Amino acid sequence: MAGSISTTSGTTAVHVDVACAHCGLPVPEGYVEHGAATQFCCAGCRTAYGILHEHGLDQYYGFADRRTSPVRASGRTYEEFDHEAFRSLYVITTPEGLSRVELFLEGVHCASCVWLVERVPLLLPGVARAELNVGRSLAAIEWDTNSVALSQVARALESLGYPPHPYLGVRRDEVRRKEDRTAIIRIGVAGAIAINVMLAALAMYSGWLTNGIEAPYERFFRYVSLVLTIPAILGPGRVFFAGAWAALRTRTLHLDLPIAIALGAGFGRGVVNTVTDTGPIYFDGVTVLIFLLLVGRFLQQRGQRAATDASELLYSLTPQGARVVDSDGRVRELPAAALLPGMLLEVRAGDTIAADGIVTDGRSSIDLSLLTGESRPVTVEQGTTVFAGTLNVASAIRVQIERAGEESRVAKLLRQVEESTRRRAPVVVLANRLAGWFVGIVLVLSVVTYIVWASVDPSAALDNAIALLVVTCPCALAMATPLAVTVATGRAARRGIFIKGGDAIEALSHPDVLILDKTGTVTEARVSLVHWDGPEWAKPLVLALELESTHPIADGFRRAFSAVAPTGESVGQPAGQPMASPTVLHTVEESTHIAGGGIVGRVGGRGVVVGSPSFVLHQIGRVADASTAGTRAAPPADESLTPVWVAIDGDVVARAGMGDPVRADAAGSVQALKAAGWTVRLLSGDAEPVVRSVGRALGIAPDDCRGGATPEEKLRVVEDLSRTHRVVMVGDGVNDAAAIAAAAVGIGVHGGAEASLATADVFLTTPGLQPLVELVRGAGNTMRVIRRNIAFSIAYNIVGVALAITGTINPLVAAVMMPLSSLTVVLGSWYGHTFDRPSADRPSADRPSADRPSADRPSAHRV
Repeated sequence: MAGSISTTSGTTAVHVDVACAHCGLPVPEGYVEHGAATQFCCAGCRTAYGILHEHGLDQYYGFADRRTSPVRASGRTYEEFDHEAFRSLYVITTPEGLSRVELFLEGVHCASCVWLVERVPLLLPGVARAELNVGRSLAAIEWDTNSVALSQVARALESLGYPPHPYLGVRRDEVRRKEDRTAIIRIGVAGAIAINVMLAALAMYSGWLTNGIEAPYERFFRYVSLVLTIPAILGPGRVFFAGAWAALRTRTLHLDLPIAIALGAGFGRGVVNTVTDTGPIYFDGVTVLIFLLLVGRFLQQRGQRAATDASELLYSLTPQGARVVDSDGRVRELPAAALLPGMLLEVRAGDTIAADGIVTDGRSSIDLSLLTGESRPVTVEQGTTVFAGTLNVASAIRVQIERAGEESRVAKLLRQVEESTRRRAPVVVLANRLAGWFVGIVLVLSVVTYIVWASVDPSAALDNAIALLVVTCPCALAMATPLAVTVATGRAARRGIFIKGGDAIEALSHPDVLILDKTGTVTEARVSLVHWDGPEWAKPLVLALELESTHPIADGFRRAFSAVAPTGESVGQPAGQPMASPTVLHTVEESTHIAGGGIVGRVGGRGVVVGSPSFVLHQIGRVADASTAGTRAAPPADESLTPVWVAIDGDVVARAGMGDPVRADAAGSVQALKAAGWTVRLLSGDAEPVVRSVGRALGIAPDDCRGGATPEEKLRVVEDLSRTHRVVMVGDGVNDAAAIAAAAVGIGVHGGAEASLATADVFLTTPGLQPLVELVRGAGNTMRVIRRNIAFSIAYNIVGVALAITGTINPLVAAVMMPLSSLTVVLGSWYGHTFDRPSADRPSADRPSADRPSADRPSAHRV
C-alpha cells in the first residue's frame, strides 16, 4: 500500500493515500508502520482484519461497497447478555433446542455487511445461524448455549464493527409471522376453491346460454360445486360466521352479520337447489365473496398493524445494560432489569444513563434533548440529579441509583404515553360509521321483501330475499375505505411517509391546530457553527483539538471545519504559519477537557484554548471583560446562540456562535400549512428566548410560541386544546411522546426517538417539514377518493336493493353484480390520485438522505 508522510514547520501532515486496509480511511502518522504491507487507522480495524484473514473471509474486501468507518472497540464485555434477566426478556428457545435472539446492529448499510454478519457461524463454533435484515439492521442469531455464550457472539459482532443491541420485539414478531402465515394460507385456500367453482359455474352458464347442457352433466357440476364450497364455508369462511356470532352475543350490528347471513342463505339455497336439481346454485358467488373479503381484511390488517407496536418499542429508549461498581471497586455489567436503588453506576462519556440518580463523583455535561427538548447540554456535578435516558457527553461520572426501571421518570412518562394510546378510540373509518345502519336496513329490507313476495308469488319470495342479501352484501362498502387507505399509505411510504391508520388521514384532511416541537423538528437537532469571526488559519488548529472531544460543540466544529481548504494567508496570520488542507491533520501533543468550560491543549506546538468566554479568559489569565479579548467584532446579539471563544498562544483570535439551525425548508413549509388553513404553533422544552427567535424565523406569532415546557406540560397543552380543536402534534423526542399520543394525530419526524415514533400515527423518514406539507395534501386527496368510493357503494346498493325488491334480478344476477361492484371500488382506489410518485431527485424511504447525520464520529489519536 503506497503512502507518504511529510513534516512542515513542526506540523505533521498525513496524506489520504495512506489508507487503512480494513476501512479505507486515512492512517494517522502514529499508526503508520513503515515497510508493512498493510496499514491500519486503529486497533479495532487491525483486529477485524486479522479475524477475517485468519478465517479465510478475505472475500469481504472484494465488495465495491463496504464500510468506510473505523471499527471502534467499546471495551464492553457484554456479560449482561448472559444474565438470566436478559434471557427472560429477549431470548426464546427454538423447536430444535437452540436459543434465538434478535439484535439491532450499528453500522449496517450494504450487501457486504450482510455477507460478513452471516459468516459469524464460521468464526464461533456453536453459532448455528446468523441472518441479517439489512433494511432494519436486525440480526437473528441462533446458538447452542452449551458451546458458546451470547456475550462471546456480541463481542465477535463488535470486533467486526457491528455493536449489538437487544431487540424486545422477537416474541411479537414470532406471533405475527404465525398470524400472517395462517391468513395467507386461508386466502390461498379460498382463492383455489373460488377458481375451481367458477370453472364449474362457467360450464353450467355456457350450457344454459346455449340450451345444450345435458341433465347428468349439469347435475355433476352442481355436486362438484357443492363439494368444493363446503370446505370454503367451514374453513376460510368460518371467520365471518365467528364474527357474526360474536356480534349476536354482544348485541351489536357488525359487518360480519349480513356477510354471514348472505353466505349462509346463499349456501343453504344452493344446497336445496342442488338436491332438487332446480334453480341457480350460488356457490360461485359465495366462494368469490369469501376470497375477496379475506384479501381486503388482510390488507387492512397489514396497513394498520404498526399502530400496535407502541408497547414493544417504548422501553427501547433506556440502555439495556449498565456498568455497576461493586463495594470492592470492581466494575461489572448488568442488564437494566437487574438494577436496584442504592447501586453505584459508572457512566462513561458517550453512555446513556440507565436509571435516575444523584451524581456522587465527577463533573460532566449531559444532553437532555431526548427527554426535555433542551438543545444545549447542561453541566452536572456532585449532588446533581440525573435521569435515565439522558446522554453523558463529556467525561465519566458515577451515579447512585435512586429510581430504576418502572419508577424512573422516563418510565412514568412512557406509562402516560401508553395510557393516552389506550384512551384513544379504535381506528374508525367512514365505512364503519355506516355499518350499523347499513346492516340493520339490509336485514329489515330482506324480511320485508320475503313477506311481500310471499303474498304475491311464494315461489319467488326466498329467491328475491336472497338476491337482496347477496347484491347488497357490504363487500364494496367494506372495501371502499381500507383499499383506498392501503393504496394511499403504500404510495405515501414510497415518499418516505409512513401512515399507520385511516383515522390519521381523515383527521389531517380537516385543517385545525398544528403544534410543532422545535428541537429536531423545525431545527436540525445538532449543534452547528452558525457564526464565525476569526482567521482561516485558526480553523485547522481548532479542528485538530476538537477531534479529541465527544462534546456536541466539538461535533459542530468538526462538521464545519472538516472541509477547510487553503486560500492563501488571512489577515492577521502570523508569519510562517502553515496552511492546512482537508487532507492534513495537525499533531495534538496534549489535550484536556474541562466539563462545563471547554478544552485546552497543544496543537502543532501551539497553545490552543476553545470554550466559553469566561473559561477562555480564565485560561489565558485575563479578566473576564470583553474589552480585553482583542478588537475583533463580537458576533450578533442572538440569544439563541452559544458563544464560544478561541485563544491561541494566549491571545483571543476568534469568536464563534454555536446553535441549532432552522431547517432550510421550515419557513416555506409553515407558510404553506398556514395557506392550507392550519393554525401553526411552536411548543418546546428549550428556553423561551430561543423558541421565540425560531418562531420569528418561521413567521409564527410570539403568542403562538411557548418555551420551557416539560413533557407533562406539553401533554396538558395538547389535552386542553383537544377539548375544542382537532390537534395535530409533530415532534421527535421522548418529551413529545405523551403529547403525540394524546393528539388527534401524532406525527414523528425523521431521526426521532423510538418512543415518539412508536406512539405516532405518522412517521416521516425524510428530514425537514416539506414531507409534512405533502402529508396534509395527500390526506385531502385520499379522503376525496374514499368519499367517491363510498358514494359509489351507496349508489350501487340503492340500485341493487331496488332491482332485488322488484324482482328484476334473481340471485344469479345478484351474485354476478356483487364482485363487479367490488372490482369497481378496487380500480377506483388504485387509480385515484392520492400521493405523488417519488421524483428522481428525492431520497427514497430506504435510501439515506444526504443531510442525514452519520452515526460515526471522526476519530483522533493522542500522541
